[in-house]
Amino acid sequence: MSEPNNQEVRRKSRFGVLEGRIGYKFNSYSDLERALTHPSVQKKNDDNFHYQRLEFLGDRVLGLCVAHILHFKFPEATEGELALRYNALVRGSTLAEIADEISLYEFIRTGGDLKEITGKRMQSIRADVMEAIIAAIYLDGGLQAAQKFLDRFWSKRIEDSNTARRDSKTALQEWAHAQSLGTPKYKETERTGPAHDPEFTVSVKVPEKIACTGIGRSKRIAEQNAATKMLVREGVWNENTPEGKIV
Repeated sequence: MSEPNNQEVRRKSRFGVLEGRIGYKFNSYSDLERALTHPSVQKKNDDNFHYQRLEFLGDRVLGLCVAHILHFKFPEATEGELALRYNALVRGSTLAEIADEISLYEFIRTGGDLKEITGKRMQSIRADVMEAIIAAIYLDGGLQAAQKFLDRFWSKRIEDSNTARRDSKTALQEWAHAQSLGTPKYKETERTGPAHDPEFTVSVKVPEKIACTGIGRSKRIAEQNAATKMLVREGVWNENTPEGKIV
C-alpha cells in the first residue's frame, strides 16, 4: 500500500477538525479545499482554484434538498407557505448563521485584502462558502450525503414557525388596504454609527394609527422591523400566528 503524499497529510491535518464539525468525512479534499478558497487568493488571472463554481452548484443542491425536506415535512402546507419557508431557509443570512455555528471562517483562505472574515460586511462571503461546502459534499458523497448534511444543520430551522412568516411590509400593506386605511408610509428618522456600519431608525405610519419605529443595520431591515411592530401591536401578528396570516 502506497504511503499518502505530504499534501494529503497536510490536508487531513487541516480539515480533520472541520469534518468533525460538519459530520462528514471526505474521500478527497480537493473540492473541499477549493470550496474554502476565496477568489482574492488568485495568483494569476486564469487561476480558477476558488469557490465560485462550487457556489453555483451548491445553491442548486441546497434548493433541491430544502424543497425535498419541506415537501414531505409539511404535507398539508400550501404552495405559498412552502415558498415562504423555502425562502427563509435558503437566504444568505441563514447560510451565514450555519457557517458561524461551525466557525467556518477559521478555514477560509483569503487574500491580503480580506483580513477580517467574521464581520457583518463579510456575511455574504460566509454564505457563499457555505454553498460551496454543500457542493463539495455532493460531489464527494452524492445527493444522499448532501441531504444528510442539510438534515443535520437545517432541521431546527425547518421546525421554526417563523420561517413561514410573510414579509412584514407586504403583510402590513395588505392589512392596511383590507381595513381601508390606505398605504403605509415609511420615513427614516435617524441614522447613527460610522459610515461603513450605520444603524437606521425608520418610522411607519398608517392613517388613523399611531406610528411605530424599527431599527436595523440597513434601511430595509429597519422598515421590516417597524412593520412587524405595527402588525404585532394591532393584533395582526403574534407568537401564535406563525404563518403571518392576516387575522
